[in-house]
Amino acid sequence: MSASQLPHATILGYPRIGRRRELKRAVEAYWKGSISETELETAAKDLRAATRARLVELGLSASSGAVPESFSFYDQVLDATLALGAIPSRFGQVEGSDLTKYFALARGNADHQPLEMTKWFDTNYHYSVPEIDERTPFVANPTALVSLVAEAREQGIETRPVLVGPVTYLLHAKPSDDAAEDFAPIDRLDDVVAAYAELLSALTAAGAGWVQLDEPALVSDSLSVPRKQTIELVERAYAKLGGSSDRPQILLTTPYGDSSQSLARLGALPVEAVHADLVRGSLPETAIADGSLAQAFADTQLLAGVVDGRNIWRTDLRAALAQAESLQNAGIATVIGTSNNLQHVPHDVNDESKLDARLKSWLAFADQKVEQVATLARGLEGGAAAIESELAEVDRVLADRQSAPGVRVGAIRGRVAAASDADRTRVSEGERRDAQRGLNIPQLATTTIGSFPQTAEIRKARSAFGKGEIDEVAYEGFLREEIERVIRLQEEIGLDVLVHGEAERNDMVQYFAELLDGFAVTENGWVQSYGSRATRPSILWGDVSRPAPMTVRWSSYAQSITDRPVKGMLTGPVTILAWSFVRDDQPLGDTASQVALALRDEIDDLVEAGIGIVQVDEPALRELLPLDADRQSAYLDWSVAAFRLATGGAAPEVQIHTHLCYSEFGQIIDAVDGLDADVTSIEAARSRMDVVVPLGEHGYSRGIGPGVYDIHSPRVPSVEEQTELIRIAADNIKGELLWVNPDCGLKTRGYKETVASLTNLVQAAKAVRASV
Repeated sequence: MSASQLPHATILGYPRIGRRRELKRAVEAYWKGSISETELETAAKDLRAATRARLVELGLSASSGAVPESFSFYDQVLDATLALGAIPSRFGQVEGSDLTKYFALARGNADHQPLEMTKWFDTNYHYSVPEIDERTPFVANPTALVSLVAEAREQGIETRPVLVGPVTYLLHAKPSDDAAEDFAPIDRLDDVVAAYAELLSALTAAGAGWVQLDEPALVSDSLSVPRKQTIELVERAYAKLGGSSDRPQILLTTPYGDSSQSLARLGALPVEAVHADLVRGSLPETAIADGSLAQAFADTQLLAGVVDGRNIWRTDLRAALAQAESLQNAGIATVIGTSNNLQHVPHDVNDESKLDARLKSWLAFADQKVEQVATLARGLEGGAAAIESELAEVDRVLADRQSAPGVRVGAIRGRVAAASDADRTRVSEGERRDAQRGLNIPQLATTTIGSFPQTAEIRKARSAFGKGEIDEVAYEGFLREEIERVIRLQEEIGLDVLVHGEAERNDMVQYFAELLDGFAVTENGWVQSYGSRATRPSILWGDVSRPAPMTVRWSSYAQSITDRPVKGMLTGPVTILAWSFVRDDQPLGDTASQVALALRDEIDDLVEAGIGIVQVDEPALRELLPLDADRQSAYLDWSVAAFRLATGGAAPEVQIHTHLCYSEFGQIIDAVDGLDADVTSIEAARSRMDVVVPLGEHGYSRGIGPGVYDIHSPRVPSVEEQTELIRIAADNIKGELLWVNPDCGLKTRGYKETVASLTNLVQAAKAVRASV
């Protein structure tokens, strides 16, 4: 194999948190001062070495860049910011090492708010948003990248460093507060490309044979420029990067969507390999048939992303091989790969000892997906006969999955089919507002989003109950004490609408998955959400129903011990889907309707138990918005319909709340309005209330709570800081519609900072309430 070729099998990246969350524990220990920076670096180095060795063991070549170097301490976009030296001027001169600066940007410090976070395309991963202006310095800082190359070579493995590409980096940046009004970060493309060229030169000097530049901006219609302009920007950038002789070979990737319209143009770029996501995207059949794609890829390899990196079902190997063979038969040098970085799936299904054996046979986590890639590569080289036993086994498993009990339940499907528009429609907004006056909620009402800190004591009690060390009576007694403590704390702070704190919940989706039929949960299926935060997405494998009430006893108990209104807390149907691994054998809208009906039953029981306010969280509403514009309307139709099916049975006097995260609301404001919730809380603190302008312009007429306390940082925002944010909101939204709340739930925060921040929040609300 020549030095200019990738091996026949590779992946775009691998989970980086560790199969037992080793990186999370090391990073958090470093933040707490329990270990030194040197000890953190050692722990990370050990984890990277184990990852490389595992990938080679699973079938990737140790040479020619088959193994991606995709490690990150926190976030890959933040890595690029540090590699470009693009620290925003508002941070001043952050003292200390590169790692100190890195975490200052990620988490903030006493003097600086951290970089804003938002969702990475349509995934549940959050990235740190770069802040760029006309004067942002771009000075290549290749130290971290170079050290990883050297580290791998010492291990005897030639890895492929992975970087967010320059166009995607800038299109996912925001103008800094110092930028001119008409400035767009993409205006700095030439400067950024020059810095990238220096990084590539340094990698060449370090001995890197390949580099991977991720350009998922090529598959999105949801960015600040049209997709046709994105390909022009990529052509401009890579003409310069590819034209340099002082660089590694380049793999340009297009994960998360369909690049078929631009694939021939990408193949003509001066790069050595181009990736296409063939799970969410497609092949340009006309260009294959007429030979134009082969002509464009005459000197370029095509990495066919035929193994799904976003979900955990076993790949239909026969169908995937046929896709790859169609490319090879057309005369295109084809490499087998994943649709995207495997950071979105857990490590290894073999780590799951409690999953039903039948269900387990249907699944493939990251390690199994690497094995599938290696198997398909053997099939591409030797023909289907070379892997016939593997193909036959997958055929058997796929057939078994279709026929298994619980996958299709007639009664559940009949109920979904019978749901009508009337089931999704409440009385008018004005009638509901009049009916809800009996709740006696003040103007600029204060509340939280739902969860309170999950303390070590809570986790210890939950673990002890799970292991049988304490019985159900003792565990429920503990939970009642914890709920009462949280209620009394909120009363003391002065919040107007209370929550029970969710001490009984391990996760806002997993809790419900454990109580609904059609779901399974994992022991070690951890997936990074942001930074050191990881979740265990549940597995939605069959038709969904609710065998019994799920939240009523805890919410009703909380309401019984206070005179203030307590919100019932539910996770909405779209978010349950978004934060689970969902069956891929039927339309998502059908699955969402099943979940919605289960939640509808739960709302009925909550109201009957005396709960007058019910919050149905949909933080993932914007997250699932398709990247292709022509698919967005259909998605918004079924997602809004599912929420309204869940809430449509509530009487007028019942106040329905919802919560939305990281939403560029300008794109989906009509859908947010269409949810028809009485009150919507949204994240707004890090963006300094950017969201209230489109809401005001839209004439949004329901209750709205833009967050004034960023819960993703340990900072305690002052009374003055929160007062300023409330006043910005009040300048754009009518006072009678405005609520005051944190950005999100408080589960990951400590009590000391939580109490201080909420105390300041209440004081700020009172100060503004007196003047509105």
